[in-house]
Amino acid sequence: MFEKYQPEDFFDEMFTAPGEENVRPHYRQLLKRYATLGQEEFDQKRQGADLSFLRQGITFTVYNDDEGTERIFPFDLIPRIIPAKEWDHLERGLKQRITALNLFLKDIYTDQKILADKVIPEHYVLSAKHYRPEFRGTKIPRDIYIHICGSDLIRDRQGQYLVLEDNGRCPSGVSYMLENRAAMKRAFPSFFARSNVRSIDQYSDALLKMLRYIAPGGRKNPTVVLLTPGVYNSAYFEHCFLARQMGVEIVEGRDLVVEEKKVFMRTTKGLEPVHVIYRRIDDDFLDPTVFRKDSMLGVPGLVSAYQAGNVALANSIGTGVADDKVMYYFVPRMIKYYLDQDPIIPNVETYLASEKKDYDFILDNLAKLVVKSANEAGGYGMLMGPWASKAEVEKFRGQIKENPRNFIGQPPINLSRHPTYCDGKFEGRHIDLRPYILYGEKITIMPGGLTRVALKKGSLVVNSSQGGGSKDTWVLGGEA
Repeated sequence: MFEKYQPEDFFDEMFTAPGEENVRPHYRQLLKRYATLGQEEFDQKRQGADLSFLRQGITFTVYNDDEGTERIFPFDLIPRIIPAKEWDHLERGLKQRITALNLFLKDIYTDQKILADKVIPEHYVLSAKHYRPEFRGTKIPRDIYIHICGSDLIRDRQGQYLVLEDNGRCPSGVSYMLENRAAMKRAFPSFFARSNVRSIDQYSDALLKMLRYIAPGGRKNPTVVLLTPGVYNSAYFEHCFLARQMGVEIVEGRDLVVEEKKVFMRTTKGLEPVHVIYRRIDDDFLDPTVFRKDSMLGVPGLVSAYQAGNVALANSIGTGVADDKVMYYFVPRMIKYYLDQDPIIPNVETYLASEKKDYDFILDNLAKLVVKSANEAGGYGMLMGPWASKAEVEKFRGQIKENPRNFIGQPPINLSRHPTYCDGKFEGRHIDLRPYILYGEKITIMPGGLTRVALKKGSLVVNSSQGGGSKDTWVLGGEA
């Protein structure tokens, strides 16, 4: 099946060179199993996985698209495999990073020592779109701000892992990680059972345990709910999936009410107290009495209950400042400042448009750089310079001149590639990895994550909203 596959001039996850004899050690068993498949059997397994996703309603939403909004999430049947030693390195790096990010958030909402010591220029934090100065001094349960994080990782041409960005507000995609695994188990039940792949089945239990841990006052058996914007949100399938897996109520803003700075849930038996809210709504829409007055999604009075210490929120209000792509630039400094360590997983080289030297460099090299807006997500608000039209480049030039604080520049990274089934054959497609990190009584990282794949040939954009799909991610329990 792979005899004509060409790794080309990229780091290929499965092959070191053309030819099946050049398969990497941790992929050997997979290659043997796939070599026994005929085309008809392989097609049946692919169609079975697609049908399963369709029946379960595993979809995502593409906004502003003429072909309709609801799409089945594309799934590729060739898993991405990570050997144990490699995963150990990633796990240590991710634990280091979320620890530093939480210390940073606690600092800027209390003493602001990192700003006083001029490790990070004060104006970058104070001007961040999602910095909430009104929450400075608010006591946060267990001093944890980011409880659920998805830090996106890529590999460069040399195979080195790099952190591309952090997602500390409402990271999505974990349901696809879990459903991808279920699909692979159904497609290859006996092979999967003997492949020494570490389990991710414990994610929902670990998530619920973490949410209970942050209950106000250490309350035993707290009532936990998942707050969703509703059925029109792009990740609504995931909200329902996680609530069902945890055995908690899924609620919309209209289902909750605040009385005497305490949160209650409307039920057929009357009002029931709520102690922990896993919210999948951004700060701006949480409470119309504090943030956006026109929000119909939030709960009036929720912020007062939160500041009074009567309800816990995951993630905390104000964590969005850590998602700011300008703050990303400073994470290595945070790690050094708070932990006195060097980053285990480095950042991508980054330029700040608001710094004069970097500003000139970015404008002089727009057609060679990837330029990102500080607070956009999902592949939006981004210029892929080498592949952009002159009109797109000039449009971004104007935006950067108008608001330099809102942009960073990075050199294009030739993301690692992985064999992917496209148009009736296996071809290399660029991938990234979103591991999922839970921060409760301890830091828990699911062994694997969501491997996203750019299904368009040559594309470096893996987001589902931009035509991407996903793969199951196997972390091996021992050395291959």
